[in-house]
This record gives sequence, structure tokens and C-alpha cells, in this order.
Amino acid sequence: MNQVTKLRGALAARGVDALLVLDELNQHYLSGFAFTDGFLLITKESAYLVTDFRYYENAGKHAYSDFEVVMPEDRKAFIDEKLAAAGAKTVGFEGGSVSYETYLSYKEAHPAVEFVNIGGLIEEIRQLKTPEELEKMQKAQDITDLAFSHIVKVLTPKMTEIEVAAELEYIMRKNGADGFAFETISVSGDASALPHGTPRNVPLKKGFLTMDYGAKYDGYCSDMTRTVVIGHADEEIKKVYHTVLRAQTEAMAYLREGADCGEADKIARDIIDASYPGTFGHSLGHSVGLYIHESPRLYTRGFGRKLRVGEIVTVEPGIYLFGKYGCRIEDMVAIEKNGVHDFTRSPKDLIEIL
Repeated sequence: MNQVTKLRGALAARGVDALLVLDELNQHYLSGFAFTDGFLLITKESAYLVTDFRYYENAGKHAYSDFEVVMPEDRKAFIDEKLAAAGAKTVGFEGGSVSYETYLSYKEAHPAVEFVNIGGLIEEIRQLKTPEELEKMQKAQDITDLAFSHIVKVLTPKMTEIEVAAELEYIMRKNGADGFAFETISVSGDASALPHGTPRNVPLKKGFLTMDYGAKYDGYCSDMTRTVVIGHADEEIKKVYHTVLRAQTEAMAYLREGADCGEADKIARDIIDASYPGTFGHSLGHSVGLYIHESPRLYTRGFGRKLRVGEIVTVEPGIYLFGKYGCRIEDMVAIEKNGVHDFTRSPKDLIEIL
């Protein structure tokens, strides 16, 4: 069952005759083609990718066969014609991403139909990844792992945080990434205590160096964090690192079909709080796909939400000692019946950069 077939079934259950897709990530998901000017129009029998001259040829080559690629001179007239031909009375729109102004403009332009908010319906369908999506995400993570293998060979304490980030991004591009999942994080010393710190133009400081980064492959994201030590690791640094690693290892061992999102977070959080209470200030993880932060989430308010086969989550506990240093370790995994598939292959041994 492909994406459009799933969507049509969900729309029929809601009594929605057609759908106008304006969100660019949802357009990519449904059509298999990324573009930034146009929309998808899906009826019970037909599906159209509406774009302009810049994308027309490529869309014809790369969009899924479900879609007819068109370039109408009058988009309003095109919509009216196709809705009338389909006998559509209700048209869905993505209320979670479409602005109120855009909604009003379409409502005014097409008074013959009723526009119905479908909320995050497409995003809900996106939560369960297909085998093809899993393959793309594995390729994205393979590129991310290659970058880590490279960086630990060339890292020196004389490099700056910005140079580390640039080197990671260069290697990802060189090995096939079509973009980056998010702004690369490469922070050392006291800045490693900032979960989403920005790389600085300063030499690496002693203590932890946290690198959180990811590649995109055919639009699909990867997400990984590895923390190494600049200089020799003292006993406290070793304790912090191995506490985070244990929290991650035990949480990952719990994950499988039917595992509870809240319980997964609690397993990791209890381990950290036993030695470093209050230092793990974010959720254990989130889903990943065409967007870096998708649902479901592993977090304290997630009790009752059970994981399903085909869902993706990150597992990224951390300890943040503000003004001193911080440590985070993150893998990206796919939920399976009796465990997980770990996309991430980079080692998690404590590494010292001398």
C-alpha cells in the first residue's frame, strides 16, 4: 500500500472528498519529489502535482507514478475544474501548517466547496516508515558515521569548534549527503553543557567535545551525537560519560514493539538522576524522517503511548553541568517486534584527543 492509497483511505473515513497539500515536506512524502512552488491536488481517483517551469521536467522524471505532473496557466481554474470533475464537495487542508491567511484565500477563491481541516493526518501517516524510507535513512546515517570515523582521525586540540563542524559537513557532502538534517553542533568545554550550543571560533577547550549532527539523503534525515574528551579524562569525566552511556544502553534495551514512550524516558532519567539529579533537562528522544523532529517522542508525558513497528526514535540521554561541561550520546533506531534496528554504527568508547 503506497502513501496516496493510505491517505485516500484516511480521508474517506473522515468524509473528505479531496485534499490540497501545501506543506513542502508532505508534498515530498506523498509525491516522492521535493519542490518549493506549487501544490498537490488529490481526489478519490486522481492525483496532480502542480508546479511551474523550473520543476516541471524533473518532476516528470522523479515523481511517483500516482501523480500527473501539470503546469496550468491558471491554477485557480485548474483546481475548480478538477474538483468539479471529481464531484468533490469537501476539500481537506493541513491545518497544522497552513496559515490562516492562506486558508482564507483558498476559501474565498473556491466558494463551491467546503474546506475541512485534516490537522496532522499526513504527519500521522508519516510516523510509520516504509522499507524504502528506512533504506534512505540508513544511507543518511551511514554518511554520518563516515564523518565520525574521519573526524576522530584528524581531531587535534588546536582545531576550533567551527573547524570541527565544517570538517564534519564537508565529509558528509563528499560522501553523498544532499544536505544537513540541522545546524551542526560542535561545542567543547563549558559550552558542551549547552544542549544546542553554537560552534564558536575558538580552539577546542579541555573536557568534553559534543558533536551532534546529521546528513540528509534524498531528503531523509539522520541524527547522531558523539562526545569525546579533549585531553585526558579524569575520574569525574569518566563517571559522567559512563553514566550517560549506561542510561542510553538500558533505555535502548527496553525498546521494542509495545514499549511505552514515557517508561523509556524514565529508565534513562532514573539512572542519571541517581548520580546527577536535575542535569538531564530534555526528553530522551524524538522521531526522525523528512523532518528532524517528528512524532512520536520519548518523554515524561509520553506514558500510555506505545511504540509500533516501523517507527523511528532517537535515544539521546545527557548530563549537563552548567559552567563546567556536558555529555550526550545519541543513536537513531527503528522499532522492531523484539527490539530495535540501530542505524548508528559509530563506536561509543570513551575517546581522548591528546
